[in-house]
Amino acid sequence: MQLFYAPEIIPPFHTLSEEESKHCVRVLRLNTGDTLYITDGKGNLFCCELTDANPRRCTVRVIETRNEWEKLPYRLIMAVAPTKNNDRFEWFLEKATEIGVGEIVPLETDHSERRIFKAERGEKIITAAMKQSLKAYRPNLHPLTSFRTWVTTPFEGRKFIAHCDAAQSENGKEHLAKVLKAGETATILIGPEGDFSPEEIALALKNGFEEITLGTQRLRTETAAVVATTMVATINAI
Repeated sequence: MQLFYAPEIIPPFHTLSEEESKHCVRVLRLNTGDTLYITDGKGNLFCCELTDANPRRCTVRVIETRNEWEKLPYRLIMAVAPTKNNDRFEWFLEKATEIGVGEIVPLETDHSERRIFKAERGEKIITAAMKQSLKAYRPNLHPLTSFRTWVTTPFEGRKFIAHCDAAQSENGKEHLAKVLKAGETATILIGPEGDFSPEEIALALKNGFEEITLGTQRLRTETAAVVATTMVATINAI
């Protein structure tokens, strides 16, 4: 399957962007009459016939529409502090998209080493990962958001904060795989390399977050974020 992304597609006919047209004709060498697939990133998968193989303005005709194609049985929001090395955070964006995530929130925290986040490149990485992994749902990438703003935002679902410090709550820190149930909506906070500050942890707990651990290993920020994303996917696959 060759998957293209066109958020503005409206059947029955659609003209691909110049970039997508060039990829379609010159790279994949598709010709008039060939079949290709387009997603709008909102869960719709369009099976299309190529009607005009123009390398600048490819035109297709939608012959079948599949709604909510391979929709995840859960909703996951990953709120993660961008790493000092931007490549590591971009790696997380790619892998989280492949594994399955609904929203990604870059967090600005007390110990953040990166306080500027350029979303344009991140958006391209997410789009490429969505197409590569043949998904019809494109994760929503938020702008850089302060920790305090995010944890005080109303949220319907389970709220978790993963950190390496000693537990502040009476219940202590539970392993994510033990407390999250299949089908539950969840938001998970992953801190920077210097971890969340004690004040941030306290604020999160005050706003209904549960303390969790991802295991006994010490993980880098981007690794912890991918591990958490994978755990949620695994819980929902059982």
